[in-house]
Amino acid sequence: MSTTTSRPPARPDSTRGGPGPSLSRPRRGKLGVQNAAGWLFSTPFLVLFTVFMAFPILATLLMSFTDFGLRNVTRPWEARFIGFDNYVQLFGDEKFLKSLFNTAYFVVVGVPLTIALGLVVAVLLNNGIDRARTFFRVGFYAPVVTTIVAVAVVWRFVLDPSDGLVAGLFSEVGLTAPDFLGSEALAMPSMIAMAVWRNVGTVMVLFIAGLQAVPTEVREAARLDGAGMWQEFRGITVPLLRPTLLYATVITTIGYLNVFEEPFVMTQGGPSDSTLTVSLNMYREGFNFFHMGYASAMAYVLFVVIMGITVLQLRLLKDNTK
Repeated sequence: MSTTTSRPPARPDSTRGGPGPSLSRPRRGKLGVQNAAGWLFSTPFLVLFTVFMAFPILATLLMSFTDFGLRNVTRPWEARFIGFDNYVQLFGDEKFLKSLFNTAYFVVVGVPLTIALGLVVAVLLNNGIDRARTFFRVGFYAPVVTTIVAVAVVWRFVLDPSDGLVAGLFSEVGLTAPDFLGSEALAMPSMIAMAVWRNVGTVMVLFIAGLQAVPTEVREAARLDGAGMWQEFRGITVPLLRPTLLYATVITTIGYLNVFEEPFVMTQGGPSDSTLTVSLNMYREGFNFFHMGYASAMAYVLFVVIMGITVLQLRLLKDNTK
């Protein structure tokens, strides 16, 4: 006797692993409309970015391999291709090497001071001061939103050796104020002090946000285990602030590598090129002497330096966060 086995009825696709009719994917027509809308809203930005960013960047790169100068402003097609001559000339140019050293000095001294002072101020405002906390935060952040040219002009008058505020303070104790901006030894430290004073507010805000994200339970557990304030700060607060520290260090370093307004307004690169930075040197070569190709090469050398330092910082600090 033969037996017949009936197959179970086919289940709808929605009961299988893949999506069924009830969970159908969006239709291609709907996706096409969404993509078109996305491109439509992105078009103004893409046009502006292409015209004012991408094209100038590409043109500057091409220009760095030519002898583009004043005569080529109206006839750019007459610029001669000279290969890597501009780059080779850079590293034999004493003025460029001097500006590179000055920029490195500004970064090596200015960045640690800005980060350290910003962290100290953030910790004090986050924990140590209860009254008028908002007032102090606004006070420290006010220089950030002030025009850098105005800040530099004010500091130039403050440091004036004859009529400045510092000169008045020195005269009150019977001393003569040094010429801070006219001395090769003091001009760069004076600009670093001004840059740290102006940028510490940005770092402070970043660290305050990071401190407020530290779980209070972790701190309380450390205190119950007998950890003091310094042990809690070193063993808990600083490790949890490493992502914030990474971001603050990277953006501060990039900003200081591009320092331009401070020496341009306060010293014009003097005295004796002691405050001449790469950005200021680039400006002079391009817009004072009209050596556009040479200035373009200088810009890309600075770009490579910034990229290298940024990658190094990301790797060093990122490895420590694991």
